[in-house]
Amino acid sequence: MTQHVQNARILMYSHDTFGLGHLQRCRTIAHSLVEDFRGLQVLIISGATIAGAFDYRARVDFVKIPSVIKLRNGEYTSLEKDIDLHETLRMRQSIIRHTAETFRPDIFIVDKEPLGLRGEIEDTLSYLKTRGTTLVLGLREVMDAPHLLEAEWARRDVMRKIGLFYDKIWAYGPPDFYDPLTGLEVPPAIRAKMKFVGFLQRSLQKNELPGHRPEGDYILVTTGGGGDGADLIHSVIDAYQQDPQLQHRALIVLGPYMPARKRNKLLKKGSKIPYIRIIEFDNRMEELIAGAKAVVAMGGYNTYCEILSFDKPALIVPRVKPREEQLIRARRAAELGLIEMLLPEEAEDSQRFANALEVLPDRPGPSQSHPHLTLEGLPHISEIVAELLDRRGGHHLSVIEGMN
Repeated sequence: MTQHVQNARILMYSHDTFGLGHLQRCRTIAHSLVEDFRGLQVLIISGATIAGAFDYRARVDFVKIPSVIKLRNGEYTSLEKDIDLHETLRMRQSIIRHTAETFRPDIFIVDKEPLGLRGEIEDTLSYLKTRGTTLVLGLREVMDAPHLLEAEWARRDVMRKIGLFYDKIWAYGPPDFYDPLTGLEVPPAIRAKMKFVGFLQRSLQKNELPGHRPEGDYILVTTGGGGDGADLIHSVIDAYQQDPQLQHRALIVLGPYMPARKRNKLLKKGSKIPYIRIIEFDNRMEELIAGAKAVVAMGGYNTYCEILSFDKPALIVPRVKPREEQLIRARRAAELGLIEMLLPEEAEDSQRFANALEVLPDRPGPSQSHPHLTLEGLPHISEIVAELLDRRGGHHLSVIEGMN
């Protein structure tokens, strides 16, 4: 059911330093909202270097802020070698603030980082609060190990500031999967603002261009952005080298952030195996996942939503540091029988990995073990947004029946 709103505006912020996760989540939500609300405009502020490589629907646009990258040790640096980090952060902060002032959003949705990268949106949050904008914090269902998250938030007084700024907190998962604030002391006032909206369902675009999906059966291997995905791909190729019985065709997607040296090494190593095809990047991963017999991945939030949406058997080899988010998600999902998990060191045992890959396509999809696990995030978000816009009163909200 499409609703019509007059001149409503939603601004989204995605700091995106290392992967594609935040931008993908914002894009998914934005596309779903413009489909459900005629007359709504969504603008995404993104620090992802490849924000421009994706398609955006009508009435969804993005503002690119200078990129910073996260180093292995968790520190940040400017993408441009000659620009000092402080200067980059100052530019980002000023573009964000200026965008908010000019765009005048009704709702501001912040992805995962409550105060932005290094606090860069705090001043914009203050400004929008005085303008009466509804401020929403969107958290993925697993943030990080509680002790790591608690230390990070305590250092920057984040919990108090969430209470100060935000009107709503959305957790992008069902309550019985995982609570993003597990193990933290959460004041009742903040708990009261929190709603578990559910996982974000992915679907294929109706007018899909051909040529994205390979012919025939294949296992898809993906590491998301690929910045730290080389080890998993080496392990996959080693498993094929180890076991001549392993003959499933594999399509490996390296990811746009994989360093060139590692990429070239993998392309060379993979070319020796007839069953493996390697591509660098595809901006329509949904297509590739939907067409696959099974998926091998590190299990970031988006890949996980895609595995559930298209009901694919999956083998997850999670990243275990510096963040433990993927490990926590994979353990919980394996416990529920949704996926199979190998730790990175287990995947380095080539025969063990080969055995797991061998039987993977015949594993049942997630819906077999959990038929009740629905992905209701997008319709729930639309319901909440309809309520918020209605309450703001300045928008004429009318329902156009029968339009999907």
